[in-house]
Amino acid sequence: MISLEALLESRDRRAACQQQLLQEWPASSLICLTVQPPGPVKRSADSLIVGGAALAALLGKFGSVLQHVQVRDLETGYEAYLVVPLPELLVKRICCGIEDTHPLGRLMDIDVLPGPLDRESVGLPPRRCLLCDNEVRYCMRARTHTTEELLAQFTRMVRTFSDNIVQNDDNII
Repeated sequence: MISLEALLESRDRRAACQQQLLQEWPASSLICLTVQPPGPVKRSADSLIVGGAALAALLGKFGSVLQHVQVRDLETGYEAYLVVPLPELLVKRICCGIEDTHPLGRLMDIDVLPGPLDRESVGLPPRRCLLCDNEVRYCMRARTHTTEELLAQFTRMVRTFSDNIVQNDDNII
């Protein structure tokens, strides 16, 4: 279980890491991937599955042009940083495509810096809640859903994804 203080310290360390990478690679875009499951446990087998799937998707899109990759498997959550020599608007569009089309995309938080850019800046609608059709920011502010409901949906999505991988592997053999 992670305390609020630990999460805030983690956010500060993540911001410092981002600034360092932006200074080291000033003409590039920085992709910052995080997985933050609902509730006080931020590192679990499920969060690592989401992080691994997100990293694989990002490597699939940007692997040929990557300048730097850094992965952090922390108690406060999975983080990855990828530096690419592409314009940030293009990178944001590609990352939003991953969030919108990958089976676990709704569980990934992929930011692009130095922005940070939001979805609206690339002509896309805001993200939707995992449980209803409202914008996620409204449900978060209003606390429309319980942590237990959100975590159950997170777990269901990861299980469905994992089951499909196992099923597909069985069909290959």
